Amino acid sequence: MADDSYKTIKQVAEGYYTEKRSRFISYAIPVRTADEAKEQLDIYRKRYYDARHVCWAYMLGNDRKTFRANDDGEPSSTAGKPILGQINSNVLTDILILVVRYFGGIELGTSGLIVAYRSAAADAIANAEIVECTLDEDITVIFEYPYLNSIMRIVKEERPTIVSQQFDMDCKMVVRIRKGDAERLKTKLLKVETAYLK
Repeated sequence: MADDSYKTIKQVAEGYYTEKRSRFISYAIPVRTADEAKEQLDIYRKRYYDARHVCWAYMLGNDRKTFRANDDGEPSSTAGKPILGQINSNVLTDILILVVRYFGGIELGTSGLIVAYRSAAADAIANAEIVECTLDEDITVIFEYPYLNSIMRIVKEERPTIVSQQFDMDCKMVVRIRKGDAERLKTKLLKVETAYLK
């Protein structure tokens, strides 16, 4: 995957896992910020107020450098880490996965818990629609009206999204293009007489 793209999920997806009468209900939720992740956690904690544990992990940002995991009272590293592990092995970001556990009366042991939380998280991801997003850059180009056709020819070749345009004696156009393609587009635009970038 290029550094100007990343994978996330389109909408909330649900997963499920049971082991020795313990039920693990999982949710994969798209989030953009730590505050948003916290809001979602609060919503699900209220909804499952009677559950023994609500364990979770999130990963944020296209560089995937912001992440947290929480065992919510389960033995250390048996819940949050396996959930985060699933986010990592699917190379996802801008995602929160939480797993709600209803205790079934039988202890699962450390390895049993790791398997359960990992499997529940994996099931939510398997049920999610994964989308690839690109990192884009906005470019503003200003040029004289007679050169409109030359500019439009480049726009047609490079296919950026036109964000806004105004045509006067001096014309102004804002286009959005994937970061990796931005330099090539800028070079082409600057070759047009009178054109400059702002």
